[in-house]
Amino acid sequence: MAVEEDSIIDIDVDAEISNLHEMPITDPILLECLELINKTRVLMHEMLLGLHQQQQQQQQQQQQQQQTQSSPNDSTATTPAGTTTQTDEDLQILRSKQQKLLSANLSQLKLAHRKAFMAAREAKQTTTEARQEVDRLHLQLQNLYYEQRHLRGEIAACRDFPHKYTSLPLLPEPDFLAAHPEHAESTPHELMIARLQHEKSVREDLERQRKDLLAKKQSLIAENNKRQEDLASLDEQLKKFIESARPIQATFQKEY
Repeated sequence: MAVEEDSIIDIDVDAEISNLHEMPITDPILLECLELINKTRVLMHEMLLGLHQQQQQQQQQQQQQQQTQSSPNDSTATTPAGTTTQTDEDLQILRSKQQKLLSANLSQLKLAHRKAFMAAREAKQTTTEARQEVDRLHLQLQNLYYEQRHLRGEIAACRDFPHKYTSLPLLPEPDFLAAHPEHAESTPHELMIARLQHEKSVREDLERQRKDLLAKKQSLIAENNKRQEDLASLDEQLKKFIESARPIQATFQKEY
């Protein structure tokens, strides 16, 4: 039993307190709780020391009483009763003060623990709200990244799109500028638009000429068909004329 008491008493309280102070804690409520815990621990350590000393004194008194009973005539083994009574009263008063102080410390510790618990709950709620906000912003950022990648892909697809105007046999740029010097100061985009408009106007003129020539061709074809019909009818008339002229030819061929 003495070994267990010694092991309890030999706790290095100062080392524990120093370790607590070395922890990176800045919250005032937690610091107050730790301070109360340290005070309570020191007080309990003092009470354990007092109990241990009292037990040792009681053992010594028992040993002295045993020695007194074994040798009642020995004056050196006796202890004054007044001194022992006074010491017991002082220990009881000290123990009562320590118990009152311990109760007060425990009450303050419970109050501080309640405050710390409520503060921890509020901090947890604040942390949860902040985490939700961070998650929302992170999701929004991911959506923006996705939209950015999509837009970049669309831009690249538009730039790489095989436009028809790139394969058109446009008028070379030097020839176009020579024919239209008013576009010499134009930007490449404006110059390309002007070249395309020029190509469009030229093709529209060519299309009108094609249609005119096609109409003329159709009229000539119709006229040729009519003449062919006339020639075919003339052939029939000639055949009929030859057939009708054969009797006359036979008459002239007779010999008289």
